[in-house]
Order: sequence, then C-alpha cells, then structure tokens
Amino acid sequence: MTAGARAALPFDLILFDLDGTLIETGPEIADAVNDTLRELQLAPVDEAQVTRWIGHGTRELLIQALAHRRGVSPDAVRQSPDFAHIETRFGVHYGQRCGTRSRLYPHVRESLAALRAAGVRLAIVTNKEGTYTARVLAAHGLDDAFDRVISGDTLPVKKPNPLAVHDCQLRFAVAATRTLFVGDSAIDVATARAAGVPVWCVPYGYNAGHPVAHSQPDRIIADFGALHPDALAALRSDTVQP
Repeated sequence: MTAGARAALPFDLILFDLDGTLIETGPEIADAVNDTLRELQLAPVDEAQVTRWIGHGTRELLIQALAHRRGVSPDAVRQSPDFAHIETRFGVHYGQRCGTRSRLYPHVRESLAALRAAGVRLAIVTNKEGTYTARVLAAHGLDDAFDRVISGDTLPVKKPNPLAVHDCQLRFAVAATRTLFVGDSAIDVATARAAGVPVWCVPYGYNAGHPVAHSQPDRIIADFGALHPDALAALRSDTVQP
C-alpha cells in the first residue's frame, strides 16, 4: 500500500481484546475448567455459565467456577490452601485444550494481515494471563501477528485501567485520535473511554450474558470485514470518532 493510501486510513494503531473478539475460546476454556472440576470430584459447569465469567482473566474465571461449585465466596477460594495447586492443574488442562475447540472469528486472519501490510500497528490488550495468551495465539498461528501483546499480568494493572492503551500509544507514538480499541464487552468499552479513544465492538463475544450494545460503544461491527483497510479507507473521518 502506498504512503497516500496509508494516510487515507483513519487509524494508525488498533488494539484488540482476545477472547470473544479475535477468537471464540469459550468451548475449550469450559473443557479445561471441567477437567479441573472433575479432578476435584466436583460436578462440571455448563459452557454458557463459563462464557459469562470470561472477561477478568482466566484465574478469576477459575475462582468463580470453584466458588460456584463449592458454594463459597470467591474470596474463600482465593484464600484456600489448595488453590495454588488447583490453578497449576488447570494450567495443565488448559494447555492440553488450547486450539482443540477454539476458532478464529470470520475475517480475522485476513483483516489482521492486511492491516499490518498497510502499516497499521496492531496490539492485543487482554485480561487473560500471559502464559495462556501465548498458548492461544500459537495454537491459531497468530503469535507473530501483533506488534505488542499486553496480557492481564504484563503491567501492574489490567482492563478497564487504560494503562495498556497509553503504553501502546507511547511505544508507537500514536495520538488518541488515531487509535481504535476493538472489543466485545463492557470492560473494553470502559477501557477505551478511560483512555479517550474510540471503541468498536463485535456483537458475538462475551459480555456476561448481556448485549454489548447496552455498553454504548461508538460502533458495532458485524465482523472483522469492517476492519479491513479497504473498508476503513471508505469511511469518512467524521464517522470514526466518538
């Protein structure tokens, strides 16, 4: 793409949530949770429940599942002497499950490749812990698709704190007006609002069981085809800002 064509794009930096935005991970996360629960001789939880817990990191999701099945508070799980061992066992199960029942959403791979070829900087901002983020990206051949990957334990804080957005803006010298956040949840909308950048959401991800439209993102896109450089270049500049 020529320099003139790059200038026609409304964004120089696009940040993406991972689970429910780039990749449908709910089925295999549920499998790993239930592998862990069965090992503890606890009843499994259904996939729909697991997807409602996605958003605050895999560790927190496991805590919620254990609290649900043990009939105790999440704090009681966090403070239980066996939690560290359970978390380790979950990591083993999740490592075995990564890539088995997850899938890229439509047009993700080709749109990411085209954006990068156009010179747009791409970053992931997820609350999933780094070890699991790396496994999921590798399972789908996306481990080299991004200029920056910020997981839930990369920085001292995680979403909805805007530090990850500011980190990427400083690293790549991109202004807020040239930055876009793409996600699927109220957490992503809150992160973008705190950072002062526009936010677009997909309608098919994980938002605690609620329509993401209720969170009032700047735009709801049907799929990643709307993020292809050809689609972005066709937008007027006054249609992409909050």
